[in-house]
Amino acid sequence: MNSLIIAAVVLLNLVFSFSNGYNNSANLIAIPIGTRALLPIKALILASFFEFIGAYFLGQAVAKTVAVGIVNPAVFSNNYAIIILFSTLLTSIFWNTICTVIGFPISSSHALIGGFVGSSIAYAGFNVVNWNNVIKIFSMLIFAPIISFSLSYFITKIAYFLSRSASLKINNLYRNLQILSSWACAIAHGSNDGKRNVGIFVFSLMVLGVVSIKNGGFFIPQWVILLSALSISSGVMFGGLGVIKTVGMNIYKIKHINGFSAQTTSALVVYLASLLGIPLSTTHVVATSVMGTGAAERIKAVRWLVSKDIFLAWILTIPFSIFVSFILYKLIFLIVKNL
Repeated sequence: MNSLIIAAVVLLNLVFSFSNGYNNSANLIAIPIGTRALLPIKALILASFFEFIGAYFLGQAVAKTVAVGIVNPAVFSNNYAIIILFSTLLTSIFWNTICTVIGFPISSSHALIGGFVGSSIAYAGFNVVNWNNVIKIFSMLIFAPIISFSLSYFITKIAYFLSRSASLKINNLYRNLQILSSWACAIAHGSNDGKRNVGIFVFSLMVLGVVSIKNGGFFIPQWVILLSALSISSGVMFGGLGVIKTVGMNIYKIKHINGFSAQTTSALVVYLASLLGIPLSTTHVVATSVMGTGAAERIKAVRWLVSKDIFLAWILTIPFSIFVSFILYKLIFLIVKNL
Protein backbone atom coordinates (compact mmCIF):
# COMPACT_ATOMS: atom_id res chain seq x y z
CA MET A 1 0.00 0.00 0.00
CA ASN A 2 1.30 3.40 -0.96
CA SER A 3 2.83 5.04 2.11
CA LEU A 4 1.45 8.41 0.95
CA ILE A 5 -2.12 7.06 1.16
CA ILE A 6 -1.47 5.64 4.63
CA ALA A 7 -0.05 8.99 5.77
CA ALA A 8 -3.09 10.82 4.34
CA VAL A 9 -5.52 8.48 6.13
CA VAL A 10 -3.63 8.86 9.43
CA LEU A 11 -3.63 12.66 9.06
CA LEU A 12 -7.35 12.74 8.23
CA ASN A 13 -8.16 10.63 11.30
CA LEU A 14 -6.15 12.98 13.51
CA VAL A 15 -7.82 16.06 12.02
CA PHE A 16 -11.21 14.51 12.72
CA SER A 17 -10.23 13.74 16.33
CA PHE A 18 -9.05 17.32 16.75
CA SER A 19 -12.29 18.74 15.30
CA ASN A 20 -14.23 16.41 17.60
CA GLY A 21 -12.40 17.73 20.67
CA TYR A 22 -12.73 21.30 19.40
CA ASN A 23 -16.52 21.12 19.13
CA ASN A 24 -17.03 18.93 22.21
CA SER A 25 -14.88 21.17 24.39
CA ALA A 26 -18.16 22.86 25.31
CA ASN A 27 -19.40 19.63 26.88
CA LEU A 28 -16.51 19.70 29.32
CA ILE A 29 -15.93 23.32 30.26
CA ALA A 30 -19.03 25.34 29.37
CA ILE A 31 -20.67 24.62 32.71
CA PRO A 32 -17.75 25.45 35.07
CA ILE A 33 -17.04 28.57 32.98
CA GLY A 34 -20.73 29.54 32.94
CA THR A 35 -20.92 29.29 36.76
CA ARG A 36 -17.49 30.94 37.16
CA ALA A 37 -16.22 27.91 39.06
CA LEU A 38 -13.13 28.00 36.84
CA LEU A 39 -11.45 30.60 34.66
CA PRO A 40 -11.57 29.70 30.94
CA ILE A 41 -7.84 29.01 30.51
CA LYS A 42 -7.67 26.85 33.63
CA ALA A 43 -10.82 24.98 32.62
CA LEU A 44 -9.38 24.28 29.17
CA ILE A 45 -6.05 22.98 30.49
CA LEU A 46 -7.65 20.70 33.08
CA ALA A 47 -10.29 19.41 30.65
CA SER A 48 -7.61 18.66 28.06
CA PHE A 49 -5.53 16.73 30.61
CA PHE A 50 -8.41 14.59 31.86
CA GLU A 51 -9.68 14.09 28.31
CA PHE A 52 -6.30 12.54 27.48
CA ILE A 53 -6.51 10.25 30.53
CA GLY A 54 -9.92 8.92 29.47
CA ALA A 55 -9.01 8.60 25.80
CA TYR A 56 -5.74 6.78 26.46
CA PHE A 57 -6.57 4.43 29.32
CA LEU A 58 -10.31 3.68 29.05
CA GLY A 59 -13.05 2.72 26.58
CA GLN A 60 -11.57 -0.20 24.59
CA ALA A 61 -15.06 -1.69 24.10
CA VAL A 62 -16.22 1.43 22.23
CA ALA A 63 -13.26 1.21 19.84
CA LYS A 64 -14.09 -2.43 19.10
CA THR A 65 -17.74 -1.64 18.37
CA VAL A 66 -16.85 1.05 15.84
CA ALA A 67 -13.96 -0.85 14.22
CA VAL A 68 -15.64 -4.22 13.65
CA GLY A 69 -19.25 -3.94 14.86
CA ILE A 70 -20.83 -1.58 12.30
CA VAL A 71 -19.46 -3.02 9.08
CA ASN A 72 -17.13 -5.97 8.48
CA PRO A 73 -13.65 -4.69 7.50
CA ALA A 74 -13.01 -7.91 5.55
CA VAL A 75 -15.62 -6.88 2.96
CA PHE A 76 -13.54 -3.90 1.89
CA SER A 77 -10.87 -5.63 -0.12
CA ASN A 78 -9.98 -3.32 -3.02
CA ASN A 79 -8.40 0.09 -3.30
CA TYR A 80 -11.75 1.84 -3.78
CA ALA A 81 -12.62 0.96 -0.17
CA ILE A 82 -10.21 3.69 0.90
CA ILE A 83 -12.70 6.22 -0.46
CA ILE A 84 -15.06 5.16 2.36
CA LEU A 85 -12.60 6.50 4.89
CA PHE A 86 -12.19 9.82 3.12
CA SER A 87 -15.94 10.23 2.56
CA THR A 88 -16.78 9.41 6.19
CA LEU A 89 -14.13 11.60 7.77
CA LEU A 90 -14.52 14.55 5.39
CA THR A 91 -18.29 14.58 5.98
CA SER A 92 -17.79 14.45 9.75
CA ILE A 93 -15.11 17.15 9.77
CA PHE A 94 -17.26 19.41 7.58
CA TRP A 95 -20.37 19.02 9.77
CA ASN A 96 -18.36 19.45 12.99
CA THR A 97 -16.76 22.63 11.66
CA ILE A 98 -19.98 24.18 10.34
CA CYS A 99 -21.88 23.59 13.58
CA THR A 100 -18.97 24.80 15.72
CA VAL A 101 -18.82 28.06 13.75
CA ILE A 102 -22.60 28.50 14.06
CA GLY A 103 -22.42 27.66 17.76
CA PHE A 104 -24.49 24.45 17.77
CA PRO A 105 -23.22 21.57 19.98
CA ILE A 106 -23.97 18.78 17.51
CA SER A 107 -23.19 15.09 17.93
CA SER A 108 -19.96 14.01 16.27
CA SER A 109 -21.09 10.41 16.96
CA HIS A 110 -24.13 10.97 14.75
CA ALA A 111 -21.98 12.58 12.07
CA LEU A 112 -19.29 9.89 12.13
CA ILE A 113 -21.54 6.83 12.24
CA GLY A 114 -24.00 8.35 9.75
CA GLY A 115 -21.13 9.11 7.40
CA PHE A 116 -19.71 5.62 7.91
CA VAL A 117 -23.06 4.01 7.06
CA GLY A 118 -23.67 6.25 4.03
CA SER A 119 -20.28 5.66 2.40
CA SER A 120 -20.38 1.91 3.16
CA ILE A 121 -23.77 1.62 1.44
CA ALA A 122 -22.38 3.53 -1.53
CA TYR A 123 -19.50 1.04 -1.74
CA ALA A 124 -21.24 -2.32 -1.22
CA GLY A 125 -24.98 -1.84 -0.70
CA PHE A 126 -27.26 -2.10 2.32
CA ASN A 127 -26.26 -5.66 3.28
CA VAL A 128 -22.72 -4.63 4.23
CA VAL A 129 -24.02 -2.78 7.30
CA ASN A 130 -24.59 -4.60 10.61
CA TRP A 131 -28.03 -3.08 11.10
CA ASN A 132 -28.61 -4.69 14.51
CA ASN A 133 -25.65 -2.83 15.99
CA VAL A 134 -26.46 0.38 14.11
CA ILE A 135 -30.04 0.34 15.41
CA LYS A 136 -28.75 -0.32 18.94
CA ILE A 137 -26.34 2.62 18.68
CA PHE A 138 -28.92 5.01 17.26
CA SER A 139 -31.50 3.85 19.83
CA MET A 140 -29.09 4.74 22.61
CA LEU A 141 -28.45 8.07 20.95
CA ILE A 142 -32.20 8.70 21.26
CA PHE A 143 -32.77 7.34 24.77
CA ALA A 144 -29.60 8.74 26.38
CA PRO A 145 -30.85 12.36 26.30
CA ILE A 146 -34.13 11.27 27.92
CA ILE A 147 -32.23 9.39 30.63
CA SER A 148 -29.87 12.35 31.12
CA PHE A 149 -32.69 14.88 31.41
CA SER A 150 -34.55 12.73 33.96
CA LEU A 151 -31.49 11.83 36.04
CA SER A 152 -30.24 15.42 36.15
CA TYR A 153 -33.72 16.57 37.15
CA PHE A 154 -33.86 14.15 40.09
CA ILE A 155 -30.27 14.74 41.23
CA THR A 156 -31.02 18.47 41.34
CA LYS A 157 -34.21 17.91 43.33
CA ILE A 158 -32.34 15.69 45.80
CA ALA A 159 -29.47 18.20 46.10
CA TYR A 160 -31.90 21.03 46.86
CA PHE A 161 -33.73 18.87 49.40
CA LEU A 162 -30.50 17.96 51.22
CA SER A 163 -29.38 21.60 51.17
CA ARG A 164 -32.68 23.13 52.28
CA SER A 165 -31.39 24.07 55.77
CA ALA A 166 -27.78 24.76 54.81
CA SER A 167 -26.04 28.12 55.07
CA LEU A 168 -24.75 30.09 52.11
CA LYS A 169 -21.40 28.30 52.54
CA ILE A 170 -23.00 25.33 50.78
CA ASN A 171 -22.25 27.17 47.52
CA ASN A 172 -18.52 26.65 48.11
CA LEU A 173 -19.13 22.92 48.56
CA TYR A 174 -21.08 22.69 45.31
CA ARG A 175 -18.43 24.77 43.56
CA ASN A 176 -15.74 22.25 44.56
CA LEU A 177 -17.98 19.30 43.71
CA GLN A 178 -18.68 20.89 40.35
CA ILE A 179 -14.97 21.15 39.57
CA LEU A 180 -14.48 17.47 40.48
CA SER A 181 -17.49 16.42 38.41
CA SER A 182 -16.15 18.39 35.42
CA TRP A 183 -12.96 16.31 35.60
CA ALA A 184 -15.02 13.11 35.75
CA CYS A 185 -16.99 14.35 32.75
CA ALA A 186 -13.78 14.90 30.77
CA ILE A 187 -12.51 11.40 31.60
CA ALA A 188 -15.84 9.86 30.58
CA HIS A 189 -15.88 11.89 27.36
CA GLY A 190 -12.38 10.70 26.49
CA SER A 191 -13.35 7.08 27.14
CA ASN A 192 -16.26 7.34 24.70
CA ASP A 193 -15.55 9.94 22.01
CA GLY A 194 -11.80 9.39 22.16
CA LYS A 195 -12.07 5.64 21.76
CA ARG A 196 -14.78 5.97 19.12
CA ASN A 197 -12.24 7.91 17.07
CA VAL A 198 -9.70 5.16 17.75
CA GLY A 199 -12.25 2.68 16.37
CA ILE A 200 -12.59 4.45 13.02
CA PHE A 201 -8.79 4.88 12.96
CA VAL A 202 -8.25 1.13 13.45
CA PHE A 203 -10.90 0.33 10.83
CA SER A 204 -8.99 2.58 8.42
CA LEU A 205 -5.77 0.71 9.09
CA MET A 206 -7.52 -2.66 8.67
CA VAL A 207 -8.79 -1.65 5.24
CA LEU A 208 -5.28 -0.50 4.32
CA GLY A 209 -3.82 -3.80 5.54
CA VAL A 210 -1.67 -2.12 8.19
CA VAL A 211 -3.53 -3.75 11.11
CA SER A 212 -5.23 -7.16 11.23
CA ILE A 213 -7.35 -9.07 13.74
CA LYS A 214 -5.06 -11.66 15.30
CA ASN A 215 -6.39 -15.05 16.46
CA GLY A 216 -9.93 -13.69 16.64
CA GLY A 217 -8.87 -10.96 19.06
CA PHE A 218 -9.20 -7.22 18.59
CA PHE A 219 -5.87 -5.41 18.56
CA ILE A 220 -5.23 -1.66 18.86
CA PRO A 221 -1.65 -0.45 18.28
CA GLN A 222 -0.45 1.76 21.12
CA TRP A 223 0.69 4.46 18.71
CA VAL A 224 -2.88 4.76 17.41
CA ILE A 225 -4.24 5.24 20.94
CA LEU A 226 -1.54 7.79 21.77
CA LEU A 227 -1.98 9.88 18.62
CA SER A 228 -5.77 9.83 18.92
CA ALA A 229 -5.65 10.82 22.59
CA LEU A 230 -3.25 13.67 21.86
CA SER A 231 -5.31 14.98 18.94
CA ILE A 232 -8.69 14.99 20.71
CA SER A 233 -7.22 16.52 23.88
CA SER A 234 -5.51 19.19 21.76
CA GLY A 235 -8.88 19.96 20.18
CA VAL A 236 -10.36 20.39 23.65
CA MET A 237 -7.55 22.80 24.53
CA PHE A 238 -8.50 25.09 21.64
CA GLY A 239 -12.26 24.63 22.20
CA GLY A 240 -14.98 26.34 20.18
CA LEU A 241 -16.05 29.35 22.27
CA GLY A 242 -19.33 29.81 20.40
CA VAL A 243 -20.50 26.35 21.43
CA ILE A 244 -19.25 26.92 24.97
CA LYS A 245 -21.47 29.99 25.21
CA THR A 246 -24.51 28.10 23.89
CA VAL A 247 -24.24 25.23 26.38
CA GLY A 248 -22.92 27.13 29.39
CA MET A 249 -24.97 30.32 29.20
CA ASN A 250 -27.73 30.27 26.59
CA ILE A 251 -29.74 27.18 27.59
CA TYR A 252 -30.14 28.03 31.27
CA LYS A 253 -28.49 30.41 33.74
CA ILE A 254 -26.50 27.80 35.66
CA LYS A 255 -25.51 27.93 39.34
CA HIS A 256 -22.98 25.69 41.12
CA ILE A 257 -25.63 23.22 42.29
CA ASN A 258 -26.93 22.93 38.72
CA GLY A 259 -23.44 22.52 37.31
CA PHE A 260 -22.70 19.72 39.77
CA SER A 261 -25.97 17.94 38.93
CA ALA A 262 -25.56 18.23 35.15
CA GLN A 263 -21.91 17.16 35.09
CA THR A 264 -22.42 14.26 37.51
CA THR A 265 -25.26 13.01 35.33
CA SER A 266 -23.19 13.38 32.17
CA ALA A 267 -20.20 11.51 33.62
CA LEU A 268 -22.38 8.62 34.85
CA VAL A 269 -24.34 8.18 31.62
CA VAL A 270 -21.36 8.51 29.27
CA TYR A 271 -19.06 6.22 31.24
CA LEU A 272 -21.77 3.55 31.54
CA ALA A 273 -22.11 3.64 27.75
CA SER A 274 -18.32 3.27 27.44
CA LEU A 275 -18.39 0.16 29.65
CA LEU A 276 -21.14 -1.29 27.43
CA GLY A 277 -19.17 -0.49 24.27
CA ILE A 278 -21.77 1.95 22.94
CA PRO A 279 -20.55 5.11 21.15
CA LEU A 280 -22.74 7.79 22.64
CA SER A 281 -23.54 11.40 21.84
CA THR A 282 -21.88 13.17 24.76
CA THR A 283 -23.19 16.43 23.31
CA HIS A 284 -26.78 15.29 23.71
CA VAL A 285 -26.10 13.99 27.20
CA VAL A 286 -24.54 17.23 28.46
CA ALA A 287 -27.06 19.58 26.85
CA THR A 288 -30.10 17.60 28.08
CA SER A 289 -28.53 17.33 31.53
CA VAL A 290 -28.38 21.15 31.60
CA MET A 291 -32.02 21.27 30.53
CA GLY A 292 -32.94 18.74 33.22
CA THR A 293 -31.29 20.61 36.07
CA GLY A 294 -32.83 23.87 34.86
CA ALA A 295 -36.28 22.33 34.64
CA ALA A 296 -35.90 20.96 38.19
CA GLU A 297 -35.56 24.51 39.44
CA ARG A 298 -38.14 26.15 37.20
CA ILE A 299 -39.50 24.93 33.86
CA LYS A 300 -39.80 28.45 32.44
CA ALA A 301 -36.18 29.22 33.35
CA VAL A 302 -34.96 26.97 30.53
CA ARG A 303 -34.56 28.85 27.25
CA TRP A 304 -36.54 26.38 25.16
CA LEU A 305 -36.12 28.35 21.92
CA VAL A 306 -32.34 27.83 22.11
CA SER A 307 -32.99 24.18 22.96
CA LYS A 308 -35.24 23.91 19.90
CA ASP A 309 -32.42 25.09 17.60
CA ILE A 310 -30.05 22.57 19.17
CA PHE A 311 -32.55 19.73 18.69
CA LEU A 312 -33.00 20.74 15.05
CA ALA A 313 -29.24 20.47 14.47
CA TRP A 314 -29.26 17.04 16.13
CA ILE A 315 -32.14 15.78 13.97
CA LEU A 316 -30.48 17.00 10.77
CA THR A 317 -27.09 15.45 11.55
CA ILE A 318 -27.92 11.80 10.81
CA PRO A 319 -29.70 12.18 7.43
CA PHE A 320 -27.25 14.92 6.40
CA SER A 321 -24.17 12.80 7.13
CA ILE A 322 -25.59 9.66 5.48
CA PHE A 323 -26.63 11.55 2.35
CA VAL A 324 -23.50 13.69 1.98
CA SER A 325 -21.14 10.77 2.63
CA PHE A 326 -23.01 8.62 0.08
CA ILE A 327 -22.81 11.35 -2.58
CA LEU A 328 -19.20 12.18 -1.70
CA TYR A 329 -18.19 8.53 -2.12
CA LYS A 330 -19.81 8.37 -5.56
CA LEU A 331 -18.13 11.61 -6.68
CA ILE A 332 -14.66 10.61 -5.46
CA PHE A 333 -15.13 7.15 -7.00
CA LEU A 334 -15.92 8.64 -10.42
CA ILE A 335 -12.93 10.99 -10.22
CA VAL A 336 -10.50 8.25 -9.18
CA LYS A 337 -11.87 5.77 -11.73
CA ASN A 338 -11.33 8.21 -14.59
CA LEU A 339 -7.77 9.15 -13.62
